[in-house]
Amino acid sequence: MTTRENEEMPSTEASEAVHGSFVHDRFGRREFLRRGAVLGAAVGLSGPALVSLVSCGPSGSESSGKGGNLIIARTAESEGMDKTMVFDNESIWIFLQMYETLYTVAPDGKKVLPYLAESYELSKDKKEYTFHLRKGVTFHNGKEMTSEDVKFSIDEARNTKGGWEFIDAAIDSVEAPDPTTVIIKTKYKWAPLLADIACFNNGIIPKDYAGKSKEEFYKAPIGTGPFKWDHWDKGKEVKLVRYPDYWQKGKPSLNSATWTLVPDDSTRSVQVQGGQADVDEFPPFSSIQKLKNTPGVVMKLFPSTRTDYMVLNHRVKPLDDVHVSRAISYAVDRKALIESVLFGYGEPANSFMPPQVRYYDPDAPGLQFDPDKARQEMSRSSVPDGFNIEMTVEAGNDTQTSTAQIIQQQLKQIGIDVKLQQLDPSVAQTNVQEFKYEIGFSYWTMDIADPDELVSFAVDPTSGSHSFFTDYKNEDVIKWTHEAQEEFDDSKRAELYSKIQSQAAEDAFMVFLYYSDFTYLYSNKVKGFKVYPTGNYHLEEVTLEA
Repeated sequence: MTTRENEEMPSTEASEAVHGSFVHDRFGRREFLRRGAVLGAAVGLSGPALVSLVSCGPSGSESSGKGGNLIIARTAESEGMDKTMVFDNESIWIFLQMYETLYTVAPDGKKVLPYLAESYELSKDKKEYTFHLRKGVTFHNGKEMTSEDVKFSIDEARNTKGGWEFIDAAIDSVEAPDPTTVIIKTKYKWAPLLADIACFNNGIIPKDYAGKSKEEFYKAPIGTGPFKWDHWDKGKEVKLVRYPDYWQKGKPSLNSATWTLVPDDSTRSVQVQGGQADVDEFPPFSSIQKLKNTPGVVMKLFPSTRTDYMVLNHRVKPLDDVHVSRAISYAVDRKALIESVLFGYGEPANSFMPPQVRYYDPDAPGLQFDPDKARQEMSRSSVPDGFNIEMTVEAGNDTQTSTAQIIQQQLKQIGIDVKLQQLDPSVAQTNVQEFKYEIGFSYWTMDIADPDELVSFAVDPTSGSHSFFTDYKNEDVIKWTHEAQEEFDDSKRAELYSKIQSQAAEDAFMVFLYYSDFTYLYSNKVKGFKVYPTGNYHLEEVTLEA
């Protein structure tokens, strides 16, 4: 007896409607260092401008495309193209154009859609997934994709130590009984499996790296995606070109896509306005209003899964006192932070989960700004007369420094004297992981369309992250988290995640600050460009007008 799940391939319209691992136990998930999650690394990087004037016209052998060369001016360099070992977004967003998965994240970021697989069947005991592969899909070398390639790719992802290691503990085996069928067996019920399979680290590549070593392969990788490898001029640009035999007929429109390195905020903006680039990645919030009124460009805020937090080390007294943590949360004026730091472009956070994540509860009782309640909690605490504490701030991060200074003044109103300590970002990250901090800053963005990724990391100390490196422990929350991982009934999962959010908010284990959008500036000649809540985008949907 099986449950049949068969969905139509998303149309163009639907497609338009992303941290050594710490964990090897049953509920292990991923490495903390991905994307520089600790201490809220700034989206933009400061530094000298690197201007690259690249022709927007058709190029060479790829002239059969319709839309020319799209140029994306970005903030930072890529680390590499190894989907199993690389954690930075500047790499991920590029190789997502080459590697594709069996299922993919939907445009709303809350569910998945069939991609290289047309459908799947789930066994009655909920521990065996049978995937039926899409026929006629070829790799960039012209070879047809088969189940052997899928098995190799998923096994590579789950067996790479020190990498993402998604579902490495949950999967019992991956089998390829025939060329178009893949069977994944799990050791126990694991509800997030489809979302895990849709993560980029499970992107499908040729079996045995198409006859190359792993190192050689990832220097010029091959996938099934709409764009194939061209070159990487490190420190300058990465270029992909149109794959003419892409399985989605008529796509992509673009001849090529080039990501240029332009760290300076103003230079990226000037390039888009002047036609030297088509897309500006992450213009600062301070420039949004002006750019919205600039002719010839589109200033767009895309809903994201980014949530910013202030983390509290519960191993440090008196931060282990719930009345102290609650007082701190009540004392922080989130609206003032949003106005000063985000220039009004944000929303106060009521949960450690953002609204774009499935099962987010808008009614979770996040402790919002209330000075009277903050003083009441302090009076009930072990330190009613106040105390001194140290707050770690990344050196060179102006946004974080401004946030810290505002909170410093707010906490002073309830008797908490905060000393700011500026550290090199890498030192600050290491200190948090080793609990050599008192108060710090952090943020999160989702990689998959299931809350388990964030929930396990944030509130389950058995996950290896020690609850966002706060050492927060609540036995009920841990129990509910594990139950949700094995629960397939949607309403029951929703109830569990609602209880988790409510209890975590009441415990005020860290201060939920605000939700913010992804900011992008692009030429009005660019059509169909959309950033998903997970941070990824599909360039096969993009066209570039002449």
